[in-house]
Amino acid sequence: MNSKINVPMSALQTGIAVIAMAIVVVGSNILVQYPINQWLTWGAISYPVAFLVADLINRRFGPSAARRVAAVGFIIAVIFSFWVATPRIAMASGLAFLFAQFLDIHVFDRLRNQAWWRAPFIGGVAGATLDTVLFFSLAFAGTGIDWTSLLVGDLAVKLAVNLALLAPFRALMWNLGRPESRSVSASV
Repeated sequence: MNSKINVPMSALQTGIAVIAMAIVVVGSNILVQYPINQWLTWGAISYPVAFLVADLINRRFGPSAARRVAAVGFIIAVIFSFWVATPRIAMASGLAFLFAQFLDIHVFDRLRNQAWWRAPFIGGVAGATLDTVLFFSLAFAGTGIDWTSLLVGDLAVKLAVNLALLAPFRALMWNLGRPESRSVSASV
């Protein structure tokens, strides 16, 4: 689907991307344990940044690199999440994260050649919806917590944050996310 040839990620770029992804996920796993009110946790505000990271990688390096970063970030985040969250939250978060990231990456790649905002917005909506439904049902079903209210509130905020992250995506895509062509252009 990508009309441009993506350059491979260097080891340093991969390391920075994986660390950024892991920090967002682990931080969100800590923050999801602290409700703001009956229908919202702090994790809803931080988690959509993971889609921003994946979308910038996808734009610059292509879907294979984005999937690789998501997979390694998943492993690191799950390991660290067992230390900072309950095992149930760590596993629910890991599974929801992996499926949601892969969906976002797929949707982004299918829409990458359309208007600049369409791929990150629609991919983010699809990923955030899948992530929220999977996470809250796996993490809190049967616990006595009113997780459906949290699900609705968190999803609404994640969608709003996803929309707000279009501005940083647009700004960053010209520097970090702009695909490079391998072809050498003639100088005039």
